[in-house]
Amino acid sequence: MTISTDNSQLVNDAFSAQAPLFDNIQHSNPMLEWMRSIVHRHVDALLKPGDTIVDINAGTGIDALHFAQLGHTVHAMDIAAGMVEQIRKKIIEFQLEGRVTAEQRSFTEAGVLAPRAFDHIFSNFGGLNCISDLRPVVQQLSQIAKPGGLITMVIMPKICPWEILHLLKGNTDIGLRRLRKGGVMAHIEGHYFRTYYFSVNDVIQAFGDSFSVVSIRGVASCSPPPTMEKFPKRFSKIYSLLQSCDEKLMLYPPFNRWADQFILTLRYKGKLESDR
Repeated sequence: MTISTDNSQLVNDAFSAQAPLFDNIQHSNPMLEWMRSIVHRHVDALLKPGDTIVDINAGTGIDALHFAQLGHTVHAMDIAAGMVEQIRKKIIEFQLEGRVTAEQRSFTEAGVLAPRAFDHIFSNFGGLNCISDLRPVVQQLSQIAKPGGLITMVIMPKICPWEILHLLKGNTDIGLRRLRKGGVMAHIEGHYFRTYYFSVNDVIQAFGDSFSVVSIRGVASCSPPPTMEKFPKRFSKIYSLLQSCDEKLMLYPPFNRWADQFILTLRYKGKLESDR
């Protein structure tokens, strides 16, 4: 994940504290592993051989390594110093020098990479949910996107059916949290920071007319979110059925908009005449 200018130090502290634990958290949760596999399948199908990618909230580099090992060149960025330290260790461990580069930087400063431009800009698992207004990010990313290039974002929407079901238990804290104006406080490793939620239309509007929609895909619409990690063990057959429903329905409304996360890919048309 990454940040908002008023949220940046809080996010840095939280994810730096989580960095040594992050990979174990990811790989020990089969729900997260399945969700990441959906994201990878989605992006891999869009990439061309030898594409250049910037991962704007790279975490410990799980996605960056995946793309690099397929032959792409990746520049990994993250606001959290601890996350970037983990990426650099992996670059050496997997001998990916020259294929992966890493730096501590917020996506609110991504424009400084110009005049470098990338075939694909990537943001996974709610990184963009750490900022209250996406428009300044769009200005930055427009400076480093190739005309005709793609931007793929995995974002937490305002509607998650499984969280809304908590209202049946009288739990409004979880049931309504994504709908609260002004965001909600997230808690990681003893650190708090604010998280914001966006609908698909919120994101499309923020990116404006310089971008066109390529694909919208839901992740965990029918199946429960990864916070309910006991569910697959307790109800394995039901969970398998719900996963199958997700795989079949994730491209169709409302399942591609109401989910734990959605994947939105946009194509950059280049600057409009009015912007020049």
